[in-house]
Amino acid sequence: MTPGIMIISLIFIGISMLVSLRLKSKFREYINVPTSSGLTGKQVAEKMLRENGVSGVQVVSVDGFLSDHYDPANKTVNLSPEVYSGANVAAAAVAAHECGHAVQHARAYPWLSMRSRLVPAVQISSSLVQWVLLGGILLINVFPALLLGGIVLFGVTTVFSLITLPVEFDASRRALAWLDNTNLMQRDEHDKAKDALWWAAMTYVVAAVASVVTLLQYILIYAGVRNRD
Repeated sequence: MTPGIMIISLIFIGISMLVSLRLKSKFREYINVPTSSGLTGKQVAEKMLRENGVSGVQVVSVDGFLSDHYDPANKTVNLSPEVYSGANVAAAAVAAHECGHAVQHARAYPWLSMRSRLVPAVQISSSLVQWVLLGGILLINVFPALLLGGIVLFGVTTVFSLITLPVEFDASRRALAWLDNTNLMQRDEHDKAKDALWWAAMTYVVAAVASVVTLLQYILIYAGVRNRD
């Protein structure tokens, strides 16, 4: 890793940590704000799935703090214990967001379908990219093609990060629209839910920007070597 890439990586690691801390702070704040509906995250999820005509999807509890996710492979909305059993703004927002992904899946949302098709390639590239890039930097003067291979692998993960953005923003949009239309929340509760989901989305934005900037750095290094030849 070159000094420039190392500095950029450290900057974005710092930004990512700050955003993550802010998200956790917001979650802890809004988990203490009960919703007027009194529904738990599990009940909110089941209600949203039902009212959106999504069948065959289970709502289950999984271990871990902020471990919430939708698994399209086995069609499960996986909620952390705090969200699954919590009857508060944070739980309702997160549960509805994950159900937003289930609705995307049921409606064949193009960006989600594209991201799902990329998963096998991302799994392969993620396991190789660091070693290939390291070898490419070390051997850049004698075997620049290795760095090019690393750039291609890193490009796959970068594309995945970028495709994730519309998927996440759309899931939050669906969640907030449904929460608003069903009147499960009062206006101030809805605003807090929107704020929590915005900070969650920012974690993906930071990751995507960091990936793009790092990819450009590697491309410039490779271009510089090619121009010397």
